[in-house]
Amino acid sequence: MTTKRVTTKQIGVLLLTGLMLAACDSSTSTAETSAPAQQVVTSASAAKTTGTEVVMYKSPGCECCSKWADHLKGAGFTVIEHKRDDMDAIKAGHGVTKKLASCHTAIVDGYVIEGHVPAADVERLLNEHPANVVGLTAPGMPMKSPGMQTVGQQPKGYDVLAFNKDGTTTVFHRY
Repeated sequence: MTTKRVTTKQIGVLLLTGLMLAACDSSTSTAETSAPAQQVVTSASAAKTTGTEVVMYKSPGCECCSKWADHLKGAGFTVIEHKRDDMDAIKAGHGVTKKLASCHTAIVDGYVIEGHVPAADVERLLNEHPANVVGLTAPGMPMKSPGMQTVGQQPKGYDVLAFNKDGTTTVFHRY
């Protein structure tokens, strides 16, 4: 009988692969946008954002980002996706620090939307237009957020933060 040893490098590759698959699991869905309970948006605010253009930058292989884009499209936004290999530079150029970072960065009406921020929060930001806010972020990749959650789940267990030019944050919405 021959015994094969697994190297530390092989274990590291397996762990990294598992984490990446968990983060961008293509089995998650954003079907929550079609469920009436998910629609926190009034018809008046939806009318204001219908067709509003969101420019999203994402890594080429990340499917959860595309699912977040589908979530926004379901709320009436027009989303233009740009696949980029230089996400760190995109984030830095828009004032997104490592502490605030997630997997994709979007721009809408001059505001930065970092990560899996629900459409209702983007709509609220656009309706309120706070002058001192650079954008909103859902840091990391919250598992129960649009684009990451399983079908039918409400956003849960994370905060959407508003951030200003110096990186100071305040809770914009608690889920």
